[in-house]
Amino acid sequence: MEVMCKLLVFVTLLLPYSIFSSPECNFPAVFNFGDSNSDTGALLSMFGEAAAPPPNGETFFHSPAGRETSLRTCSQKKYKFSSALYTFDIGQNDLTAGYDLGPVGCLPYIMDTRVITAAQVDSYGCASPFNDVSRYFNEKLKEAIVQLRKDLHLAAITYVDIYAVKYSLIAQSEKLGFGDPFLVCCGHGGRYNFNNAMRCGRTKTVNGTIVAIVKSCEDPSSRIIWDGVHFTEAANRWVYNQIADGAYSDPPVPLKMACHRKDDI
Repeated sequence: MEVMCKLLVFVTLLLPYSIFSSPECNFPAVFNFGDSNSDTGALLSMFGEAAAPPPNGETFFHSPAGRETSLRTCSQKKYKFSSALYTFDIGQNDLTAGYDLGPVGCLPYIMDTRVITAAQVDSYGCASPFNDVSRYFNEKLKEAIVQLRKDLHLAAITYVDIYAVKYSLIAQSEKLGFGDPFLVCCGHGGRYNFNNAMRCGRTKTVNGTIVAIVKSCEDPSSRIIWDGVHFTEAANRWVYNQIADGAYSDPPVPLKMACHRKDDI
């Protein structure tokens, strides 16, 4: 069960040049190693269309495309190996049993299925204990990346703090026009329009006819959370627009310059 899009780590094995004297990076392909927050087809390949039934995919392609969102994520996959950009957005399944890498404490899935006291809720309505563990994990990940840069000295490695940008989105939800940051678009009942036993796309058979009982909201672009676990396309687009210029990156350079090593900046 996936529960959050977290830190992204971008790696390219292009030879280093000074960022100030080089043109923008020309990545002919993007290879993503990710869970369902950034999956571009693996879910469909492994489990078939039943893994992400309608209304998943309705916003962009207007039909299911093997991803648990409304549709596009923060990355895409093409088929070319040389000079490619490799993105890593994985690991959350290892910590789903209570904890995760991103601000999981802000997800309806966690807030609805875990015991959380009033004292454990922060000023934005998120569950602090779960986010605290996420931040600790991310600190250790940053330390690991320092060593990774030493081990792979010809690689350009960019750390993107998705935790920070997503928490910022939750905090500014109403200001940005998303309204209640925890209200699920594709859900059914409950405090957040989320019921873990009645997930997005759930159907039932009535008189021999399959009827959808968990449907999309009228306007997915007005919500942050798609299904209690994943973000909507509108939320993912906002996240991308914040990270594209390097504001949440280490080194702090635009993603289009991610082929340059930190030591060359």
